[in-house]
Amino acid sequence: MSTYVYGITRTPAPPLRDGLTGVGDPPRPVRVLERDGLVAVVSDAPDDLRPKRRELLAHQQVLAQVNAERVVLPMRFGSVSEDDTTVGQVLVERAEHFLERLDTLEGKAEYNIKASHNQEAVLHIVMAEHPELRAESEANRAAGGGSREQKLALGEKVARAVQAREPVDAALLRRAVEPLATEVSEGPQSTGWLANLSVLVEREAGDALLSAIEELGTSAPQLDLKVNGPLPPYSFVEKTDASADATATARTVPATG
Repeated sequence: MSTYVYGITRTPAPPLRDGLTGVGDPPRPVRVLERDGLVAVVSDAPDDLRPKRRELLAHQQVLAQVNAERVVLPMRFGSVSEDDTTVGQVLVERAEHFLERLDTLEGKAEYNIKASHNQEAVLHIVMAEHPELRAESEANRAAGGGSREQKLALGEKVARAVQAREPVDAALLRRAVEPLATEVSEGPQSTGWLANLSVLVEREAGDALLSAIEELGTSAPQLDLKVNGPLPPYSFVEKTDASADATATARTVPATG
């Protein structure tokens, strides 16, 4: 039976909630494997595992429970090893490495902050900063709205001006969180976000971080800010991806549409 790995922490084994289950349909019971001062939080791996919403949430919820008690090195969703023996061997072989990472991340938590533009507020700023655009807009209104070509031309200029503000406003977010952060990691960019930051902070600094983000939202109303955390330190396990080490010859579940 293949073994699904959620994360790695140190002994003693974390007190898992009675009846805690993870991925699979039906959900597989979660258990622990202990070797050389380390604990792998695992379950049996279903043969037909796919990255569906229920499965992703199950993976996250198991990690959240362990992370509430102590630091955990979270594995990527879909980290499956050949069997319990293989996982145990990796814990023994990589014990020094995993313990060093756990020491580094002890007492810390991750917060993810995504920023997008509030369109009405950012347009107000752009028009204030670019009098030529404001004049062109007023001229169009005076001419009954302007021709289709004039509207398109103005719209393209405004869109470029808004786009040019994105790195400026992304820098505002970074400056707000960096004084409180142990480390900051930029996540993958996607349509709709001008910034996607993962921030590692001491657990006791979490409230201060949330306050700083709230204050930024007030002082920079052009920013819509979404915060998720505290989280296990997904983005800070290590730069070279410890999840690959943790499951050794593991296969990763492929994405599906």
